[in-house]
Amino acid sequence: MTATAARTATETQVRTDDGALLAVSVLPALGEPTGGTVVLAHGWAATRRVWGTVADRLIRAGHRVVLYDQRGHGASTEGREPFGVERLGADLGAVLERVEAPDAVVVGHSGGGFAALAHAAADAGRSGLLEGLVLLGTAAHDQDTPDSEVRMMGSGLFQWALSRPALGRRLLGQTTGRRADARLREVNRQMFAATPPRVRAAAFACTRGMDLRAGLASVTAPAVVLAGEQDRVVAPRLGRAVAEALPRARFEQLPGVGHMLPLEAPDAVVAAVAEVARGRAA
Repeated sequence: MTATAARTATETQVRTDDGALLAVSVLPALGEPTGGTVVLAHGWAATRRVWGTVADRLIRAGHRVVLYDQRGHGASTEGREPFGVERLGADLGAVLERVEAPDAVVVGHSGGGFAALAHAAADAGRSGLLEGLVLLGTAAHDQDTPDSEVRMMGSGLFQWALSRPALGRRLLGQTTGRRADARLREVNRQMFAATPPRVRAAAFACTRGMDLRAGLASVTAPAVVLAGEQDRVVAPRLGRAVAEALPRARFEQLPGVGHMLPLEAPDAVVAAVAEVARGRAA
């Protein structure tokens, strides 16, 4: 084993300008580092854990990998500002600055995709620094969560139900494809149940009125947008609209896959990273 391969992960925190502390893991490439940095941004009610298989395959492919918990999720705190898409885009920018990787490939799933798009759109003058974007089960508009769903996300009864494994997996059935492995469904339930109800409610409410499409026209980084054919959380047509709004993007719909692409389709995610890193997005 080389000295490079023997290096271990680094755990750190990034303090945002509103006082949130974001928990960050930096994983060095295994063996010779032949690829650039990849930053992974998870979605609502998940944590860095969702990227386990993806991160492992990326470091084995020679990439340095950065994972962080969104504010209020996992080991990250909430900060003073309200939960919001622009705020999360700024959080991503703070992580990129701290790990000295403005030219990273950024992979965003669902709400992490909102953050990636918000960061790229707000920083369009410098977005050419990004090596690429990989966007999974995400959208740039039409995410007006109904009041009833927001209330459910924050309710004690829903939290109680999530804490019961069999019942929780059943309640979250629409978040995965019909053929998803039971172990993946359980990982999804555990992350969802571990997210504070107030954070879940704030996250699902914050996208009302969101429309990032106009700002995406100036984003020059190559992008791949992936959607699960069976996604019942973010409609695949909304992923196609993201690809149409980005100048250098292609869209792909994955058969038999639901919303949780990091768990359900890790190989497709890793292949998309390789594609944008080569600058081969259409």
